[in-house]
Amino acid sequence: MTTAALTGRSTSAGAAGTDVAVLTAISFSHLLNDTIQSLLPGIYPLLKATLQLSFSQVGLITFTLMVSASVLQPIVGLITDRRPAPYSLVTGMACSLAGLLVLSTAGSLSWLLVAAALIGLGSAIFHPESSRVARLASGGRHGLAQSVFQVGGNAGSSLGPLLAAFVVVPYGQSSIVWCSAVAVVAIGVLWRIGRWHQARISEAPVPAPVDPDVVPVVPVVNVGRRTPHPELSRGRVAFSLAILIALIFSKYFYMSSLTSFYTFYLMSKFGVTIRAAQLDLFVFFAAVAAGTILGGPLGDRFGRKWIIWASIVGALPFTLALPYASLFWTRALTVVIGLIIASAFSAILVYAQELIPNRIGLIAGLFFGFAFGMAGVGAAVLGALADRTSIEFVYRLCAFLPAIGLLTAFLPNLSAEVRT
Repeated sequence: MTTAALTGRSTSAGAAGTDVAVLTAISFSHLLNDTIQSLLPGIYPLLKATLQLSFSQVGLITFTLMVSASVLQPIVGLITDRRPAPYSLVTGMACSLAGLLVLSTAGSLSWLLVAAALIGLGSAIFHPESSRVARLASGGRHGLAQSVFQVGGNAGSSLGPLLAAFVVVPYGQSSIVWCSAVAVVAIGVLWRIGRWHQARISEAPVPAPVDPDVVPVVPVVNVGRRTPHPELSRGRVAFSLAILIALIFSKYFYMSSLTSFYTFYLMSKFGVTIRAAQLDLFVFFAAVAAGTILGGPLGDRFGRKWIIWASIVGALPFTLALPYASLFWTRALTVVIGLIIASAFSAILVYAQELIPNRIGLIAGLFFGFAFGMAGVGAAVLGALADRTSIEFVYRLCAFLPAIGLLTAFLPNLSAEVRT
């Protein structure tokens, strides 16, 4: 990737088109960020055995990771909506680097929580601004850009368990320090993206001076509105956002049962080894990555609402079958679930941004933050439930969560969604 490609002076799609170089770079950065974030769940079996942790304590680690990643995201998004901070991405990755270094030496639950909080803080800073960069580089193809951005993150999520299986488990917890190279590479890439973003800000047209003798003509129809769809009232926009948040709850509460406890489920029910369970977790995350890339382009083509409907409710038959399946069918069903349910987030995020287009950073921060928060709360609640009942009971209960996707029927059809 050349410097010119990341300064806006050269793109493969022209100045007005999709900036493929920048979109690829921010997706790659998302891959590196989420590789770091998913490394922690990947080593849960090792930490549980070494430090004698309970399922509740494992859930608490995920809760700390996800909640620290979620709480600040809307605040970061709101601040950068008003005052762009191109190099904040570097700051976020530096926090993640510090978290890895703490994690490599953590000898107690308290230090594990500190490491999780630092990694979560890095993600909180990273996601809103990187989502903005993806939109800026999209050339108007917002669904495609969000999917490319998201697939980088999901691919990174699949690599964390591989690092755990082939680096951390064989060589011990201290080998996590080697993984800090991932953060160092990410800092280098994000610095160059920051230069590109800074150049875009510098090249933005300066508003013409206002002539006090000329009264500007302002169209009455859109005064004070935050939606490009004048047929939607503020109340309808708020109601639609509430439905989207409920769908995020459904998706990420269910996903937390797999990201935090799938390895334990396989080891408990089928007696597989730690490494085999981590490889199965990698396969699940790979399916999630493959499914993510479909949601945005299909949403651009057929409409966001229908993709949201299919991706959440469509997973229901498979989640209901999962707790009663053999090892072979468990592996097969989790791949299908990952493919289907992963396509929802890009469509949900772009749909929400179309509802309130002048709050891109705030919406990205709100939805990324809520998604992470629900994953963290889900891990804590499900971990405590598993201690009191069993991992198998957790999966039987969570199987019904995708039914919340039926709320999609109440979302309005946005007339600007489908390209003609």
